[in-house]
Amino acid sequence: MKKIQTVTIFYKYPKVLLGLKKRGFGTGRWNGFGGKVEVGETIEESARRETKEEAGIEVVNLEKVGIIDFEFENGMPTLEVHFFRAVDYLGEPSESEEMKPKWFSVDEIPYDHMWPDDRYWIPLFLKGKKFKGKFLFDKPSTPEQVSTILKKELKEVDII
Repeated sequence: MKKIQTVTIFYKYPKVLLGLKKRGFGTGRWNGFGGKVEVGETIEESARRETKEEAGIEVVNLEKVGIIDFEFENGMPTLEVHFFRAVDYLGEPSESEEMKPKWFSVDEIPYDHMWPDDRYWIPLFLKGKKFKGKFLFDKPSTPEQVSTILKKELKEVDII
């Protein structure tokens, strides 16, 4: 069984807006804003809601740029994550109970404090490319134990 999730990253060259996860899955890691798709909600509605909840901003435009399946050896359900690029928003990014937003220059993205797969797909994201893939991890990542990628498939695509 797959769990459908979203991740939205704001990109205004030369900066990206990421959030430091303060609780729950991925605590201690920098990531885009997102989470699970609720019952009766579209994937895009989820991306908008999660961004508002986690960063306090309303997305003006969303572009779907990727889909990646994340599998874990420990039997955790597969995560089917839909990735979005956003440029414009209303409001000011603000800290929530779950995330602490921060702008990073593209040459200072904190890959060592992110999920290990990010260093593979974010360069495609920054170039305006679309992508699909699958990553197999040994276990979910925690601040103390970083997941190891056991297998990866990632390709550039024309249409998502």
